[in-house]
Amino acid sequence: MYGSEFDQYLGATEFIDSNDEKVMAYAKAVVPESASVKEKVVALYKAVRDDVFYNPYNLILDPKQISAGLTLNRKSGYCVEKSLLLAAVGRVHGIPSRLGFSIVKNHISTEKFTERLKSDKFVFHGYNEFWVDGKWVKCTPAFNAALCEKFGVKPLDFDGENDSIFQQFTNDGAKYMEYLHEYGQFADFPYELFVSELKLHYPHLFEKKQPLADLA
Repeated sequence: MYGSEFDQYLGATEFIDSNDEKVMAYAKAVVPESASVKEKVVALYKAVRDDVFYNPYNLILDPKQISAGLTLNRKSGYCVEKSLLLAAVGRVHGIPSRLGFSIVKNHISTEKFTERLKSDKFVFHGYNEFWVDGKWVKCTPAFNAALCEKFGVKPLDFDGENDSIFQQFTNDGAKYMEYLHEYGQFADFPYELFVSELKLHYPHLFEKKQPLADLA
């Protein structure tokens, strides 16, 4: 169905463990095999967006504790973890799925979060790309519907045809998010690059002697 160039976007990896039994069961429970590719990616997107609570305060840096399967078990995670799960369930259904990462600026970030990061820039924000009808289509499963309602923005929808990356404005027209830098697309989570970028942009987070496990 797909050429060899898509092989890297179809198989299980260290962080996108699409061969995990719970991940496979979850993917198949969300949407039947008989559905079209477009129907599958839309259903999988909405499931991961809303079934897994977005929690940016628990930043896990131990690579052994980062995977799609672990994200599903926790039912919460930051954008990278949710992207791993969405890529994994896409691959369960045989849909080429890859990761994208960027730096975004949040104009209405919570005071607690910006104080902790000492910045309104989110480094290594994760999103997804699916191969649908001959093209890569972007989507961002990070913010669940309940959280969007709290911040006064509509949850990002995804139709399987058009890119859906971030709300640019709140419901009242105020500027919300903007993309500042693009790292590119990846077949698996580039863990070493992720950590090096965090150290570059948030060096204060690594000044603790104990392992960094929780930003709350």
